[in-house]
Amino acid sequence: MIRAVIFDLDNTLTDFMRMKEAAIQAAIDGMIDAGLKIPREELRGRIDAIYKARGLEFQQVFDELLARELGQIDPKILASGIVSYRRARESTLVLYPHVQMTLLELTKRGIRLGVVSDAPRLQVWMRLCALSLQHLFDAVVTFDDTQERKPSPAPFREVLSRLGVAANEALMVGDWAERDVVGGRSLGMKTVFARYGDTFETQESGADYDVDDVFELVGIVDRLNGAVPVPSSQGGGPDVH
Repeated sequence: MIRAVIFDLDNTLTDFMRMKEAAIQAAIDGMIDAGLKIPREELRGRIDAIYKARGLEFQQVFDELLARELGQIDPKILASGIVSYRRARESTLVLYPHVQMTLLELTKRGIRLGVVSDAPRLQVWMRLCALSLQHLFDAVVTFDDTQERKPSPAPFREVLSRLGVAANEALMVGDWAERDVVGGRSLGMKTVFARYGDTFETQESGADYDVDDVFELVGIVDRLNGAVPVPSSQGGGPDVH
């Protein structure tokens, strides 16, 4: 019996990489417009290098960039980059198709909903609020809650505890096989690979089910809870339509 569905956030509920790409490009244009005299491609490479070293959630990327390149932080250039970044982020941070419908259908069935993310707590909640999802989840676990990242079992144990369900009563849904699938399976959860959000060209996810559309989750839950056999999606997605 499935009583809970747990989601990764970035590239599972929202197209994070699309948003990040648009926001970075907008910030580059903003800083150049404000007077930063570095070619666009060079600037992008230096920003990417900082993110690679510091992580994609690093919040002072433009401060560090300007300090390195100019020897000081020019407030006009910094502000232009930040404002441009935020405007693009707000306009491009959107849900994947059918996410809201899927969450509502699962809620109607009495399924508890959770999020487990490696992102910092504030950033997770900012994204959930921006997407108007802040009231839909019964438990939200971030990196700050356990200080461990997936596939460590700690965040998965924490979200299961907050949801009040056993591992075999939950589905873990995520786009990163090495983290979401491996971590969920290590505790005995059934796993769903969000192939629509995959950015690694994953061939074999190792998940119990692969989905090309998040709404396929509703069919999987219905079949698991209705004692109707659900075909494994190893090598292909389940026919839940």
